[in-house]
Amino acid sequence: MPAAIHVLNGPNLNRLGSREPEIYGHTTLAEVKAICEDAAGAHPMVFLQSNAEHQIIDWIHEAIDAGAGAIVINPAGLTFTSVPIMDALKMFPGVVIELHISNIHRREAVYHQSLVSKVATAVIAGLGPDGYRSAVDGARRILGAIKS
Repeated sequence: MPAAIHVLNGPNLNRLGSREPEIYGHTTLAEVKAICEDAAGAHPMVFLQSNAEHQIIDWIHEAIDAGAGAIVINPAGLTFTSVPIMDALKMFPGVVIELHISNIHRREAVYHQSLVSKVATAVIAGLGPDGYRSAVDGARRILGAIKS
């Protein structure tokens, strides 16, 4: 069985669909999960969301301990402030794809310096909720290439 892809979502993403729809659209987190499940196909996937930094760190540790193949992470606002999330991701030996629904580089300056990008294998930003499909598909492709 292939190593799982863990899709981790940070603060306020549970409010997708109603939070600033002019930036994030009307797609809910439940719909994002369905997009990820469709992209994963038969590949094992874990999908989680938390508003708590420590919980996301614990989930990264769990992915490490479980031998996950990839982490797709949308750390939301923690992208720019969380050294502990960056440090946890540095310990992960697999593929790390940083994901943002909006193009963080077209937004306010506070959103321009990602700590996660420094340890990510790849970064996807600005594709809207469909960026999750690209991220999960990309993780599957990279994992397939690694196994070859």
